[in-house]
Amino acid sequence: RRGNRRQAGGRGGVKGRGRGKKPASDDDDDEDDEEEDEAPRGRRGANRKKLAKKRGGNDDEDESEDEPPKRKRGGAANKKKGGKAQDKETKGKKGDGKGKGKGKGKDDDKDKKKKKKKGDSSSDSNSNSSEEEESMSEGEMARLMEEVEEKKKLIANIRNKPWRMQRRLKLLKEAQEFVDKFEGALGKGKGRKWYAYKVMMTKKWIKFQRDFENFRTACIPWERKIKEVESHFGSSVASYFIFLRWMYGMNLVLFGFTFGLVVIPEVLMGLPYGSIPRKTVPRAEQDTAQDYSVLMDFNGYCKYSVLFYGYYNDQRTVGVLKFRLPLSYLMVGIGTFGYSLMLVIRTMAKNADVGGGDGEDSDFTFAWKMFTSWDYLIGNAETADNKYASITTSFKESIVDEQENQKDENIHLRRFLRVLANFLITCSLGGSGYLIYFVVKRSQEFATRDDLSWYEKNEMEIVMSLLGLVCPPLFETIAELEDYHPRIALKWQLGRIFALFLGNLYTFLFALFDEVNTKLEEEQSIKNASIWAMKEYYANYSRLMNDSEATPPPMDPADVIRGPCWETAVGIEFVKLTVSDIQVSYLTILIGDFARAVIVRFLNYCWCWDLEAGFPSYGEFDISGNVLGLVFNQGMIWMGAFYAPGLVGINVLRLLSSMYYQCWAVMATNVPHERVFKASKSNNFYMGLLLLVLFLSLLPVVYTIMTLPPSFDCGPFSGKDKMFDIIMETIDLDLPAFMGTLFSYAANPGLIIPAVLLMVLAIYYLNSVSEAYQNSNMELKKKMKMARDEEKNRRNNADTTNQVMKDLEDLLPNRSLIPPAPPEPGQNYILMIALTFKA
Repeated sequence: RRGNRRQAGGRGGVKGRGRGKKPASDDDDDEDDEEEDEAPRGRRGANRKKLAKKRGGNDDEDESEDEPPKRKRGGAANKKKGGKAQDKETKGKKGDGKGKGKGKGKDDDKDKKKKKKKGDSSSDSNSNSSEEEESMSEGEMARLMEEVEEKKKLIANIRNKPWRMQRRLKLLKEAQEFVDKFEGALGKGKGRKWYAYKVMMTKKWIKFQRDFENFRTACIPWERKIKEVESHFGSSVASYFIFLRWMYGMNLVLFGFTFGLVVIPEVLMGLPYGSIPRKTVPRAEQDTAQDYSVLMDFNGYCKYSVLFYGYYNDQRTVGVLKFRLPLSYLMVGIGTFGYSLMLVIRTMAKNADVGGGDGEDSDFTFAWKMFTSWDYLIGNAETADNKYASITTSFKESIVDEQENQKDENIHLRRFLRVLANFLITCSLGGSGYLIYFVVKRSQEFATRDDLSWYEKNEMEIVMSLLGLVCPPLFETIAELEDYHPRIALKWQLGRIFALFLGNLYTFLFALFDEVNTKLEEEQSIKNASIWAMKEYYANYSRLMNDSEATPPPMDPADVIRGPCWETAVGIEFVKLTVSDIQVSYLTILIGDFARAVIVRFLNYCWCWDLEAGFPSYGEFDISGNVLGLVFNQGMIWMGAFYAPGLVGINVLRLLSSMYYQCWAVMATNVPHERVFKASKSNNFYMGLLLLVLFLSLLPVVYTIMTLPPSFDCGPFSGKDKMFDIIMETIDLDLPAFMGTLFSYAANPGLIIPAVLLMVLAIYYLNSVSEAYQNSNMELKKKMKMARDEEKNRRNNADTTNQVMKDLEDLLPNRSLIPPAPPEPGQNYILMIALTFKA
């Protein structure tokens, strides 16, 4: 009987262990369907406990949380074993015990839950329906919230898990399904739907932000072209194209201001063409007004168009909207400089925190580049080629920096060569300035002659463009004597070309204002002649009609005597200089780079020497010349836009075409520099040059507005003593009286001079504070490096050289803190014998 009982118990135990589990879980599922108070956490917690019991408690906590619980079918197999083998009675006993224990425990749980349900139903019979529909208690909701957060962390960090891809995808899918299913259930009663709605809208908002960020990145103009150039030619060449893109954006805003507030109001609301003399070609010039040569000199119809200052009317208000065009013209001219100043300073402040090549080199540069440069998410062949070229260029940059750090040179010889190079460059700068002054004086003499050739008409623009073309390569050749680091050499080259262009520009301005003073002297006589001609016209008409009170018809605008309109003449000179600079730049690229590359490419096979390695070879991209060309072209735009509003639109077209044209030229005709270098801070250096040019460009315009009298018969300020009077007129006529008083106080030199001094002191103080912060940061970096070196030396000089043993020793508790154990009996005797044998 005892044996049969044991056999039956074994079978029953096996049945309890295997198949007896399934009905219990089914009962639990039925209870979950019947009761809404049962939390999903309960099912997963029970399954997890069962899984932990079956595995014997040997699984890790992370795996039990990450992997979903799985039901094992070992019960049926154990039942078969129990049915076949009679000698496994001990297993039957264990199975019986477990089966009974589990069955009893689950029955007790069912009874408790049913009693709880009955008690709850009896106690809540008088409560409202909303309290009966509550899904879970606070504790269960907290546990569910914790599990949802765990699943979210798993989704966020699943890339860092050292698992196979199949397991990652499976767990990711399960975690996402769990979060999507139970995240909205954390609310209570009526708040559940609102919480689920907030969760859904949060997810949609995050997705929208991600998509919008991708869209915004895709909308950055020419990003792919610049990255391609950077990967093949380095960051120094790419910095020029980034600077070009920034200049294009700034000029696009200036173009919007000028055309939106000056040109379009005049075209739509002003007087039409031909209605007044300033908008009409003189009769003597009408026969040649459409000739190509005349239009290329910006005379004829171009001179009397919206491109230049003289076209705009001096009416105080125009159109139905009573738009104040003269005031708008002046404020746009001043606002152009204000907006450019704020944008340049803001960009410089943003670039100040960017680390670059001028900082200290990090440790193990080549090891980091070797093992961490490649991006394994690249799936495009072209992108992979660009990345390969970028890594190669980065190694070249680091090699150049390392060579410069380890270079040993003769100090005295190097100083002598640098002094000689600066002397030669100073002589070149002086000669170029004298040449420009001589050419401008000749152009004033040519103005009185009619039989001029094409060269004599355009001599000044040609000479300035050729100086900008010849002097930078000459400076670069002389700079070879100095043997600076490429980054420092670039800054010296930029400074010298900056001095060249600045001297040329101000020499041009001084000569131009001499011509303006001459025209101002002629203007008074022309004004008197025009007044006398109008009186003669009225008198002749009265004599012809024999009626002194007869009103003569208005004189034809083409027959009115014109003044010199010196503002339009200055604007024409700036436009001609800009257009000639564009032509010379494009022809230089086409002939100097493209034709040179074609000759080297196709004649290298049949030539006497290697054209690629020797003369002429492929050209390198001239960073300094192109950057300074952009800077001074922008300076001419700032100065000339006040006299020629259409100049901003010409510059926008120039920058737009330059980006495509120069990108094609670089990739097709140029080769990377022999000494590639990092230039991550060069953009800030470019901004510093641009800020200086902005300040120097502001001076002539302010001098014109505050000092020179405007022309009497053209422009929006005609009839005023100074251009600045339009502001005083607006204050007197359109604003309250106290505003004029406040403005007169603000314009007092006694208040302006202390304000300027205060600004200078504030700038000096902030600069000093910034330098102090930089020095303190450098000291902290040095201290951190010294502490790190001391730690390395301490570890290297330790007795234990095995790194694994040292790591294990760090994990063990400190033995010095453990009190010594009392000596056992006889231990002193054994120690004495050991010391005796050792001696």
